[in-house]
Amino acid sequence: MDLFSSSQAPIPAAVDLNAPLASRMRPRSLSEFMGQGHILGEGKLLRRTILADRLTSLILYGPPGSGKTTLALIISKVTGARFKSLNAVASNIQELRQMIDEAKHFKEAKGERTILFVDEIHRFNKAQQDVLMPDVESGLLILIGSTTHNPSFSVNGPLLSRSTIFELKPLLEAELIQVLHQALADPERGFGQLKIEIHPKALSHIAKNASGDARRALNALEVGVLTTPPDADGIIRFTELVAEESCQRRIVYYDHDEDYHYDTASAFIKSMRGSDPDAAVYWLAKMLYAGEDPRFIIRRILILASEDIGNADPQALVLASAGLQAIEFVGLPEARIILSQLVTYMALAPKSNASYLAIEEAGKDVEKEAAQEVPNHLRDKSYQGAKRMGHGEGYQYVHQFQEHFVQQEYVQRKGNYYRPTAFGYEKIQAERLKELRRLSAENKPTK
Repeated sequence: MDLFSSSQAPIPAAVDLNAPLASRMRPRSLSEFMGQGHILGEGKLLRRTILADRLTSLILYGPPGSGKTTLALIISKVTGARFKSLNAVASNIQELRQMIDEAKHFKEAKGERTILFVDEIHRFNKAQQDVLMPDVESGLLILIGSTTHNPSFSVNGPLLSRSTIFELKPLLEAELIQVLHQALADPERGFGQLKIEIHPKALSHIAKNASGDARRALNALEVGVLTTPPDADGIIRFTELVAEESCQRRIVYYDHDEDYHYDTASAFIKSMRGSDPDAAVYWLAKMLYAGEDPRFIIRRILILASEDIGNADPQALVLASAGLQAIEFVGLPEARIILSQLVTYMALAPKSNASYLAIEEAGKDVEKEAAQEVPNHLRDKSYQGAKRMGHGEGYQYVHQFQEHFVQQEYVQRKGNYYRPTAFGYEKIQAERLKELRRLSAENKPTK
């Protein structure tokens, strides 16, 4: 999918034939750039901004191989601005100040703007980000930062407010296949000079296993082409088997302390809460495949068993607790079976958050209202001197009464916190609560 007109001719660049295929095939113009139609499509903000040459500082946020660095390079060429780049991990304040001084010189002497591309901008510390702020705000520097981390959490608020955030998405399978076709056809940078016969299923396999990462797809193609000898006719037969060998184990992009980790966990929990066992098992499988700690997963299940199922099925928490012990004893890979059993059970269990709502509402009352004193008849009378203070006087022992219930005051200001639903076991609890309230209203406990 060409997002820009073909009148924008690619910018010539020397080709290093020893460079990896992914580096050689890096798009050189907007017309070659693949994907990201949600920000670069017809009428979209970033496209309009680039074509109007009204670029302000921006942060490109997305997974590896989605085109962040490539897009920054193309923007600098389309706008005609000076382009300086640095990696946040290796840079320091002195280097930043030197780049700022150079930007001032070129603006004053030649009227040239400077684009400063900062790779892994989330690695900048606060001092480094503070150094950039005045010149980003004044427009001396057009900052383009790239990051795989959510900038809302990893970039300082003041710098964030001076930048526009664009989220890049993983490339679609069809887009990756087109990238691969371009590499196969290009005689200068790709494999266009070789005789390659590639099966459509091989291309599809590479695209699926790349998980939206163009670099990974091109690397797999390069490995397969360069390691497959031509046949007697001089043709490299790139079969589905070659594609499988080239991809090896599929890599699932999944950080363990950032967005992808918590987003996947969120989808996992919400799928169980939404009673979709198939979706829940899929997210479980993804987490396990990516190397997630099973203890993190079982903690999420334990919380859900109480928060979202509660007394609608009290057995859920019992099973989750047993599962915690079981996975510790069994370990992976068999623990995945136990986790799958738990996940499917939780997904299909009747749901109620009545217990969760009860503690939430009671907590708000404790926080906002004056703390209630314990009624005298409920106070502990087991220690010496308690009787002298009247502790426990008037307390009625419920087991001495019919139905093991007696109406008495347990709190001075009583709230209606627990409201059981009509689902699962909570339906029985709701009927029991209704009966207890009837007895309380009648006030007829009998010995």
